[in-house]
Parts: sequence; structure tokens; C-alpha cells
Amino acid sequence: MAKHRVALIGLGMAVTPHAKSLVDLRDRVEVACAFSPSETRRRAFGAKFDFPLGGGLDAILADTSVDAVLVLTPPNTHLDLVRRAAAAKKHILLEKPLEISTPRALEVVAAAREAGVVLGVVLQHRFRPAGLKLAEIMRSGALGAIVGCSTAIRLWRPQSYYDQPGRGTKARDGGGVLLTQGIHTLDLMLSLAGHIEEVRGYAATTRVHRMETEDLVCAAARFTSGAFGTIEATTAAFPGFPERIEIVGTRGTAALAGTELKVLFHDGTSIEMAPDEAGKPGAGGTGADPMAFPHDYHRAVLADFLDAIEERRAPRVSGEEALRVHRLIDALLAAGAGGQAVKVERD
Repeated sequence: MAKHRVALIGLGMAVTPHAKSLVDLRDRVEVACAFSPSETRRRAFGAKFDFPLGGGLDAILADTSVDAVLVLTPPNTHLDLVRRAAAAKKHILLEKPLEISTPRALEVVAAAREAGVVLGVVLQHRFRPAGLKLAEIMRSGALGAIVGCSTAIRLWRPQSYYDQPGRGTKARDGGGVLLTQGIHTLDLMLSLAGHIEEVRGYAATTRVHRMETEDLVCAAARFTSGAFGTIEATTAAFPGFPERIEIVGTRGTAALAGTELKVLFHDGTSIEMAPDEAGKPGAGGTGADPMAFPHDYHRAVLADFLDAIEERRAPRVSGEEALRVHRLIDALLAAGAGGQAVKVERD
């Protein structure tokens, strides 16, 4: 099969793991060009990666040899770029989140669907080996029925992170810890434990940061299955700790901490997977350096996206699938603002 020709749109902080993944998958994919409107970013990227640097978005979209684009730009640009790429019949791998609001996210998904192109979303935590193993265990029924699920996302971002233009603003990012950082773990949690019916809780900006959006959320959740759970997310927890999902079932308990998994069953048996990255505080992108993680999981996202194009199927995290976590985030923020229980919308 001929190689896929792809273009990179956006050469900011998020581009490095994608570029490394493209190098690893060079037997399947060829980079036609990499583009940013910033000459400084093009020059910096070109010094690190031997990819052609594109001269403009119009040229990329007009190039019929390019069958897919990786959109790695700020969230508030996604809708326009997806509309244009979909109209040009390019398949799209989109950095999370879909957009800065759920109504705009719905338009993103609709644009790709109506154009008949594949839309994948970069929510790479689903591709971590420990997460994949836990998903397999959940599908097998080995844990029994879920009675509880608690999720803790205790990350650290210094004030200098939020001092960058647009960071943590509603206009560019759409939100704070939930939509920008916690979305990865919340998406993984939903894929493991199922739909959440209702949430109630709190959301605030702590004294640790000066920013427009929330940096701390604490909530209680009721799942459709009848299970109860808690959700905690913050970027104020120095120096940053592995995200944690604990699932209590009728036959055992599973604890997923970053890339480490421990499952203890009532019959005395257990399953363990050691972390596949350094287990120190702040590792895995949980600390001051948000890019301190291996690119393995991005490579798996990209490989699945290419498979989806070839097999004419939805990627593991499609646009429609990503809408689930957007709706949960909406409910968490609404509950935090109003102090009432809030139903989580679903299709």
C-alpha cells in the first residue's frame, strides 16, 4: 500500500511527540509539509526535524496528494481549520480538545461527518499499555459489577505556564484544568467505567494561580450503572503526581496510577504492570514540564488513525467519542458554578 501523505498544521509545544511518531512510522506515512504562520516556529521546528516546511495553509489544502492533516493548533482555531480541511477531503487528526465549547465541538464533528472524512482526536491516555490492560480486564467481567470509581488528577503548573498569552483563558483554551489537562484522564475513566449520569461539586481558581479559568475541581458522581464516584482535578498540586483511577468492583479492585496498574481480586489473585516511565513526581507531563513524557502513546494514536483510514472505520477516539468527555466537563463546571446536581447530557 502506498504511504499516506500528511501535513502538520501548527508547530507549537504539542508538535514534538507527533513529529517523533511520524519519524517512527515512516514506512507508512510521508510528511508532505509542516506549517506554522510563525517564521520563528518554522525555523525552530526545521532545526529539529527534517521535514519540508510548507508555505501556507491554502497550498496544503489544495495539494491533492495530501490525504490527511494533523491539526495541532490552539483550541479556538479548530472549527475553522476542520471545516476547511474537511471541505478539501482531508482526513483529520485533531489535538484535544475538539474546540473551546461543546456547541463548537458539535460543529467540528458535523463538518467531518458531512464531508465523509475520518476525524480522530488525540486523547492518548487510552493507548497507554496499563490502560489497555485494564480495559481488557473490564471487558472480560473479571472485576464484576462496578460499584465505585474515583479519579484523582493532581498536577502542577507554575504561574509562568499561565503567564503565556492565551493560557487558561476561555477565549483561546475554553477552560482550565478540566478541558486542557484533565480531559485525558476523564476520557480514559469514561471509557473504563461508563457514562456518568449526574455530578455535583465545586470548581474554583485557587490562590496558587492568577488565571481566568478553574485550577481546582472536586465533585461527586453517579454513574448510569448505579456506581458512585469522586472526581478531583487540579494544577495546583506541587510537584505533580500520576493521575489515578480506582475502580471498585464486586470481585476486586483496580488501581491505575499513571502507567502503573494493580488489580487485586477477592480470590487472592492479582495482576500488576510496572510503570513504563519514571515514577518520580512531575514525570509523565504531570509537573512543570507538560511535555515530559514519551511519545509512544502518540505513536499509537497515529497508527490507529492510519488504520482507521485504511479500514474505513472510526478511530478508537473519534470525534463523536470525544464529545462524551466534553459533556462531562460541561456538567462539572455547571455544578461547580451553581451548587446544584447537574445531569450529564448524552446523545
